[in-house]
Amino acid sequence: MSSQIYQDSDAASQHRYPTWESLRWLFLFRLLVLAGLVLVFSPALPDPLLGGVNAAMAWQVLTAYALFVLASGLFLYSRWPSRENQVYLAIFVDLIAFTLVVHAGGGVGSGLGVLLAVAVTAGALLMEGRLSLLFASFAALAVITEQTYTWLQSDGPASGYTQAGLLGVTFFAVALLAHLLFKRVRAAEDLAASRKVDIENLSKLNEFIIQDLSIGVLVVDGDRQLKLMNQAARNMIGGPVEPGAALKEVCAPLESWLLEHIRPTAPQVGAIRVGNRELKPTRQLLGDYRAAGVVIYLRDNQELIQEAQQIKLASLGTLTASIAHNIRNPLSAISHAGQLLGEAKGLSADDRHLLDIIRRNSGRIDEIVRSVLQLSRRNQLDAQNIELVAWLEEFCTEFREAHALAPEHFMFEFEPVPIPADVDPRHLHQIIANLCENALVHAARPDSPASILVRVSRGEDQERARIEVTDDGPGIDKDTVEEIFNPFFTTKVSGTGLGLYIARELAETNGIRLEYHRAQPWGSCFRLVFTV
Repeated sequence: MSSQIYQDSDAASQHRYPTWESLRWLFLFRLLVLAGLVLVFSPALPDPLLGGVNAAMAWQVLTAYALFVLASGLFLYSRWPSRENQVYLAIFVDLIAFTLVVHAGGGVGSGLGVLLAVAVTAGALLMEGRLSLLFASFAALAVITEQTYTWLQSDGPASGYTQAGLLGVTFFAVALLAHLLFKRVRAAEDLAASRKVDIENLSKLNEFIIQDLSIGVLVVDGDRQLKLMNQAARNMIGGPVEPGAALKEVCAPLESWLLEHIRPTAPQVGAIRVGNRELKPTRQLLGDYRAAGVVIYLRDNQELIQEAQQIKLASLGTLTASIAHNIRNPLSAISHAGQLLGEAKGLSADDRHLLDIIRRNSGRIDEIVRSVLQLSRRNQLDAQNIELVAWLEEFCTEFREAHALAPEHFMFEFEPVPIPADVDPRHLHQIIANLCENALVHAARPDSPASILVRVSRGEDQERARIEVTDDGPGIDKDTVEEIFNPFFTTKVSGTGLGLYIARELAETNGIRLEYHRAQPWGSCFRLVFTV
C-alpha cells in the first residue's frame, strides 16, 4: 500500500511545474541563444552587428556561459539537483551572463537587454509565477548596476539611466504578464485535464454498457473493417475476433446483408443464419458518407419469438387467472347438465353423440384453463432437497397405477447411489408427468401401447443429476423438433400444445435444462439436466 502511495505521489509530481519536459525545452532554448550570441560576436563577420564591442570580454563570457549550459545538460540528464533548483540556477546564471554580455556589447543602448527580459519570462513561466518578481528585481538591479559601472568607467552623461530604468520597468511588466499568462494556461490545462477525465469515464461507461448489452453490437468503418464488437455479438457469431478484421472474415452472411441494406432508404428486413442461430440484423448509419461507418445491431430471432411468446402468455395468464372462476363456474354447470342428460332414459344415438361432444369439449376447455393457470404460477418456487431415486420410484409407481400400465411398458432405471437435487417437487412432478403423458400419446401404436423408460443418473461429469424419459415411438422429424417447445403447437387435434412448453418453463424456473434427443435406433428422449 505504501509503495502504491509513493507511486501515486511521484506520478502527481511529474505533472507539477517545472516538469522535466519543460526543463529540456529550456536547455534547448539556451543552446539556441548561445548560438545566436556566438554569431553576433563572431569576429569572422566583415560588418560587425554591434558597435563598441569588447570582443575579448564577450568571448570570455560566452565561453563561461557555454560551460554552464553544458553543465546544466548534465544536471538534466542525471536529474540532480531538483527541478526547482535547476531552474533557479539556470535563471540566475542567465541574468549574470546576459548582463555581462550587455556590458561587453556596449551597454543598455545595444538592445541586448531584451535577453534579461527573456530570462525573466522563462523563470516566471517555469516556476508557475512563483518568484517572478524576484527574477525581475534581480534583472532590474543588474542593468542599473551595469549602467552605473559604465558611467563610472567612462565618466560620461547619465542619460543611459533612463534606458536602464525603462528596461527595469519592462522586466516587472513582463514578469507580471508572464504570471497572468501562466495562470490562464494552467486554468486551461486543468480544464482540459478535467474534460479528459470526464471523457475517459464516459468512454469506459459507454464501453461497459455496450459490452453488457444483450443485443449484439458491431461498429465497422467505411472500408468494412471492424472497430468494435461487444460480448453478445461474439457469442452470436462465435470465436474471438480482433479489432481491425474485415467484416467479411468475421461473418460473411452479415457482410452480404449489409451490402444489400447499406443505402439509407433500404428497408431493414431479412435475417441471416450463422451456425444454428437465426439472427436479425439492423443497422444505423453514422453519417451521410461511406467513410463515416455504420453500427450493426444483432438479435437472436429465436429470442425475439420467445419474448413475444412470453408477453403473449403473460397477458393470457393474467387474463385467465382473473376470469378463471367466471369460466369454470359455467363450465361446471354445462358439464353437470351434460352428465344429468346422459342419465336420462330414451336418448337417441344422435343425442348421445351431442352429449359426447359437450363432455369432450368441456374437458378440453378445463384442461386449457388449468394449464394456463399453471403457467401463471410457475414463478412460485418452493425448492427442497430431495433424493431423486426414491422420489422417482414413488412417482413411477403412482403413474403406472394411474394409467394402468404394465411394468414392461413403464420401466424405471437408476443408479444404486443416492442422487440429491434441489428442486420444487410439485414442479418436478408436473414436468415428468407431462413428458410421460406426451410419450403415451405420441409413441403409442394401434396394436400395442408405448414403452416408456425413466432413467436417473449423475450424468457424464458425475456431478449433475440427469433424468431421461425415453419412448420407443416413431420419434420427431427434424422440421418439427424446432417447434415442439413452442406454446400451442400440437400435432393432435385434441391437444392443447402447452404440455412441453409448460415442462420447459417449469424446468427453467428450477434451474434445469430440458433437451430433446432422438433415441437410437428409434424413439424420442427428453433429458432433464440439473445445472445446480
